[in-house]
Order: sequence, then structure tokens, then C-alpha cells
Amino acid sequence: MSKADFEKVAAVIDGYRDKAIELETILTAEPAIDPRSEEGSVGEEKKAAVLKDYLKERGLPDPEEVKAPDEKVPCGYRPSLIYRIKGKKPGGAIWVMAHMDVVPPGDLGKWNSDPYKVVVDGDKIFGRGVEDNQQGLVSSVMAVLALKEAGIEPERDIGLLFVADEETGNELGIGYVLENADPFSKDDLILVPDGGAADGSEVEVAEKSILWSKFTVTGKQCHASMPDTGNNAKRAAAHLIVKLDSLKEIYPKSDDVYVPPASTFEPTKHEANVPSVNIIPGEEIFYMDARIMPEYKLDDVQEKIKTLAGEIAADFKVEINVEFPMRSDAAPPTSTDAPVVSEVSKAVKEVYGVDARPVGIGGGTVAAYIRKKGYPAVVWSRMDETMHGPNEYAKISNILGDAKVFAYMMLKG
Repeated sequence: MSKADFEKVAAVIDGYRDKAIELETILTAEPAIDPRSEEGSVGEEKKAAVLKDYLKERGLPDPEEVKAPDEKVPCGYRPSLIYRIKGKKPGGAIWVMAHMDVVPPGDLGKWNSDPYKVVVDGDKIFGRGVEDNQQGLVSSVMAVLALKEAGIEPERDIGLLFVADEETGNELGIGYVLENADPFSKDDLILVPDGGAADGSEVEVAEKSILWSKFTVTGKQCHASMPDTGNNAKRAAAHLIVKLDSLKEIYPKSDDVYVPPASTFEPTKHEANVPSVNIIPGEEIFYMDARIMPEYKLDDVQEKIKTLAGEIAADFKVEINVEFPMRSDAAPPTSTDAPVVSEVSKAVKEVYGVDARPVGIGGGTVAAYIRKKGYPAVVWSRMDETMHGPNEYAKISNILGDAKVFAYMMLKG
């Protein structure tokens, strides 16, 4: 890649403000929501159709469409789109993967505008899905269109993968694609622009394991003025919450690559118990969210949690039932020395002047599916992370800047 080639493509991208707004507007108008999240929703079929039309009109080849069967949506399937653009050299491709589905808007009264009609205010585009994950999708499209308009052939093959079902589990999206139409090879550079720091300084290479625990503590309900006639489930639950703090000492390993650097065990949701202040609850239900360093086996952690609950049950003469409603074992991390990490970091430095560093996170991303299949993948973009809330926005400067990062990688070879 010559510096002149990149500067030519970057100049084209600088003129794409209106194009970025146009594509965001088209995509936002088609709310691709899983019917499990919002009754009556139709999935990604209509959004995939308008995206295919948009790209065909601009000269991109027809995609391979992977259809995961789903009887809950009217069309009977959940589509994922695989685009391939040939480069000069054989070998590994540069892939950018984004998801088409969005979460429901929630309380419309908290929005300043219709969530499905884009509003532009200065550098910000408002609407449901504009950042999560249309920012990454639009940036990847802008990069490819800019290369085409500049008349510059990429050094390596380019792959654009737009998947379904990221917001509700990935099994009908990237999970289905990898099992039925795996497009990747070991030499590919795979980038998922679905998270990142506001300044672009974090290249996510690893995730912790995720474990949710549900505790049902059963004592005996009675009047609060006669506590000896019952057994206060809430008191036992409170002691259990404190005892669960010992998990931090039982599993103490830390690594500064992760943010935060160690395992976390946090009590979270609490279910309603009694309707009145003068009633001692006979049942108490609460949950714990744990993000666990990948060195630890979740089977061992689950047994330890049950052991701690059993000790409290014996001390307070209550019954405690422990369930694990959600478990996700950490995928193997992408090595900090992997080529995709260094290539993303170089591109970020060139475009934004920022020194990007590899990090691990506590949350789960779609990249875990790719890593579990043995492919190095990173999650990177420059975003304010307004996703899932009211008045979600994407910065136009981030859309175009990230497009330059992708274009730099596509040109570098």
C-alpha cells in the first residue's frame, strides 16, 4: 500500500457524511428485533433486503445468504449475509463482521424522537441501532465503497459479514453461520466493531467466563412481632450475600489485560417477597452475576457456590436452592501477538493518532463464537457506548474515522 493510495481513499471517506446518514436512515427504518424480545417482531429479513438492495445498486457482488430456520418469524428464517470482494493477492482475507438486529426501544417516553426515524444533530445520529451495531456495519460499507470510488484494488480479499440474532444469543446468527457456512480461514484477520473505548484505545482480545446464580432461600413466614414463630429467609439470604464475597479470595487470580483485572461476584436482582413491613418473609430470591477469569473452571466455581450456600443453610436452618440460569465458558483469548491485533493497532495509530492496547473484558461478545472455532478475532471500534438506552446515538466522525481504519487494513495487505 502506498501512502498516496490511503490518502486518496481517506479523502473520499471524508466526503461520505451524507452517505453515512443515508444508510443509517435506511437501516434504522427497518427494526430488526427478535420476536422473543418484542412480540410481533419480524427479525432481520426486511433489513437484510434493503441492505442487499443498497449494496447491489452500488456495484457490490451478490452476497451468500445463510438462512437459519426460525418458525417464530413470518418468513421462517433469520438471514445472515456474506459479502466477498476479491483482492490482488491470494491468502488470508480481512473480515469486518457486524450484526443487523437491535434491541427494542423500551419506554418511548424517554426518547426525544421516534427511535426508528433518524435525527441528526451536529455530529450525532440518533435512533435505535445507529450505534449498536449499525455504526460498525455502515463504517465497513463506507470503507469498501470508498476503495471502489477511488479505483484502488485492495491488497487482500475483503469479507463483510452481517449476521442475525446477536442480541438474543447468536445461535441463529454467527453460531449458525459457523456450523453451516463457515467463511473463515486461519490466515484471516477478523474484526468485530461492536464495542470499544470512546478514544479507540482498546482492542478487545479476551473475555471472562460468565455465570449467573439464582438463590431461593426458604424459611418460615410469620408476623414480625413474633419472630420466634418463624424463620427469617431474608436474614439468611443477607448472610449468604456476605459469605459469597469470599469467592473473591477463593479465586484471586488477576491479569492487567482485563478490565477490571480480576473476577467479580456481584449480587444483583432481588425478587419481591412480602407485601407488608410487618411480615417476616418465608422466601427470599436473589441473583448473583459473576465474571470469572478464564483460568478457573466453572464447574469448580459452581460447586463452591453450592458449598457456601449449604453452610448458610445449616447455620440458619433454612433451605437454599441454587440454580445457574446462565453460563458461558470463556473462549480461548486471541493472543496479544496475533497479526490482527498489531494490524488494528497500526491502523488506529495512523487514523486517530492513538496508541491502542489489547484488553480483556467482563462482558460477552459475538467474537467468543469465532474464537471458540480457533480463529483469532478482535473487537474494536470508537464509540460512546450509548447502546440499549433511550436516545442511542452514533457519532458521524466515528463512522467515518472507523471506515478509514478498516480501509487502511484493507489496503495494507
